[in-house]
Amino acid sequence: MLGALVLVQICYPLTHGGARAGLTITTVVLGYVLSIAHAWLSRGARPAVALVATATLGGFAVEAVGVATGFPFGTYDYAGRLGPEVLGVPLIIPLAWTWMAWPAWLAALRLARSRPARIALAAAGLAAWDLFLDPQMVAEGYWRWHSPTPALPGVPGIPVGNYLGWLGFALVLMTVLGVAAGRPGNRPGDRDAPMIALWLWTYASSVLAHAVFLGLPWSALWGGILMGAAVLPLLPALRRPA
Repeated sequence: MLGALVLVQICYPLTHGGARAGLTITTVVLGYVLSIAHAWLSRGARPAVALVATATLGGFAVEAVGVATGFPFGTYDYAGRLGPEVLGVPLIIPLAWTWMAWPAWLAALRLARSRPARIALAAAGLAAWDLFLDPQMVAEGYWRWHSPTPALPGVPGIPVGNYLGWLGFALVLMTVLGVAAGRPGNRPGDRDAPMIALWLWTYASSVLAHAVFLGLPWSALWGGILMGAAVLPLLPALRRPA
């Protein structure tokens, strides 16, 4: 499943229009099933259910509130090009946050010893991923903000408050996962290797795609620095025994 996900992502910058939107939906669905299946098979039902309850259901709820009220992400709406919607929210959006929340948490398990440190690191890494996601999706016209200021230099169209809103939600999400799935267990590096590879691949491929294929060099820079702060320390950590 990881291999299929990588192949679909490689095809994304080589397509346009409806085909690209279809690959976006396929990528998210593959990633969602991969993360939920890995959580269930590696740690049991409790973490998998917690992941769905917080990232999927909670992610949908916060998106629905955001679309209806403008809190906490700013006033925005979707263009209707990402499949079925409920309450103005495409159903793949909470699936996307679920997909990336699980590898973010597993990476934090490898890097931090205390639960608060793991929560903070995982939340920061997940929120920093949005520095790639939102500029890419806004450039494709999948959603837009009504008042996209103040914005990061070089990344117009997305208010800074959006990133802060996702950081706040990510902290809540990871706090729940810290209770439900916080124990590394026996030899977590062996069973978590595919998800750690997904986390590293997502970072590296996002930097490359934004810088070279998608014409978004500033989001490549911002995401490369801020998400890299959460991801790159994994490289020396992988040398240590699990």
